Amino acid sequence: MNKIPVTAVFDIGKTNKKFFLFDQDFKEVYQTYTRFEPIPDDDGFQSLPIQSLRDWMISILKEALRFPEFEIKKLNFSAHGATFVHLNEKGEVVLPVYDYLKPYPEDLLDQFYSKYGGRGLITKETSSPALGMLNSGLQLYFLKHTKPKQFRKIKYSVHLPQYLCYIFTGELISDYTSIGCHTALWDFTEMDYHSWVKEEGIVSLFPPIRSNDTLLKTKSEYGGIPCGIGIHDSSSALLPYIETQKDQFVLLSTGTWAISINPFNQSALTEDELNKDCLQFMSIKGFPIKISRLFLGEEHKYQIDQMYSHWGLPLGTYKKLKFDPKLFVKVSGLNQKRINFRYLEPEKFGIEEASKTDWSRFSDFSEAYHTLIHELTDIQVASLSLVQTESNVSKIFVDGGFNANEHFIEMLKIKLPKNEIITSNFSNGSALGAAILGNIKTKAYSSS
Repeated sequence: MNKIPVTAVFDIGKTNKKFFLFDQDFKEVYQTYTRFEPIPDDDGFQSLPIQSLRDWMISILKEALRFPEFEIKKLNFSAHGATFVHLNEKGEVVLPVYDYLKPYPEDLLDQFYSKYGGRGLITKETSSPALGMLNSGLQLYFLKHTKPKQFRKIKYSVHLPQYLCYIFTGELISDYTSIGCHTALWDFTEMDYHSWVKEEGIVSLFPPIRSNDTLLKTKSEYGGIPCGIGIHDSSSALLPYIETQKDQFVLLSTGTWAISINPFNQSALTEDELNKDCLQFMSIKGFPIKISRLFLGEEHKYQIDQMYSHWGLPLGTYKKLKFDPKLFVKVSGLNQKRINFRYLEPEKFGIEEASKTDWSRFSDFSEAYHTLIHELTDIQVASLSLVQTESNVSKIFVDGGFNANEHFIEMLKIKLPKNEIITSNFSNGSALGAAILGNIKTKAYSSS
């Protein structure tokens, strides 16, 4: 029996940890996944159980290498950003993997921005809105100034995708996509680590930068397989579109975060855009890419939980609802907003929100859900517009969890009549992008 040659990909999300095998046509032929409960860090806040993740990945790959029907030819990784793994001189994990939702001390944040020229200057130079722990560079500043004993244990700090590569190759490297995703580490004017990183001595913790199309080799116990260096998941999700689309486009990648990505917009960020959570990523080649973000999935999850509690409904009820155009006309025609958001800040976009949510004001669950998605898509449209400026892009792809949400898609189509809204056919886009990256040279991102 001839074995099918495949590319293996670990796709490590905030919630689900997945493993895929893709054939030579990049069709998924195998998938498995797991979840891990967070463990407390040294302050009692939730953190990623990195040892459990490492053990699971090693076990899964060893098992896959023994599959009688598949032969693994390449290996790569995609993972969420804003996450550092800290290692000692022996390459051992020495500190918790701090969660990007961990609260950042306000006084320390003020100290940092005051020392280095002010919040406005730093955020603009690094293309990173002020996000506390979500600015992964500030995690290191936090450690240096609040946990000096722990900080001194660190020999290397690597972003999560590159740590996954290290597990199997033993090589420590950095990559553009992890460095350039709202880390506050990179000066997008100088195209180098920002001066504050050098002044604090943090730059010495980072391994050398390698291009994302670099291939290493796994250790002999993992087959000596050509192995990618890992990629930030949002950047990875973009690659299937870059490789297949002739025309310019915007990608709306949805999940816990809704990330609007325009790989053809490299315009400098304004202070107003930064305040609206607009930023720049770096491509695999080091080019800037304009994006905007919304904590859309988490907001949706919170509101749905409140609705289920109020109406006493089981999980998954909203997925059974059909979009009702007449009901949309009714809820969108009201003058006053009816939803108060927990995470989103619509006022940043000049959009009002209700002072509180009173679910008893809705006739039923369907009316409440149509209202929720109507008010969410108002904010989403405003966020999308930030990356569409200064370009003639009319095609918008929607992938991820919300591409199957009929209410979300239909309301976007109504509110963006000049745009072509296309639900993506690329399932598991971040994993697929990592597979593509491990096999072919990708196009450089260019506005030309």
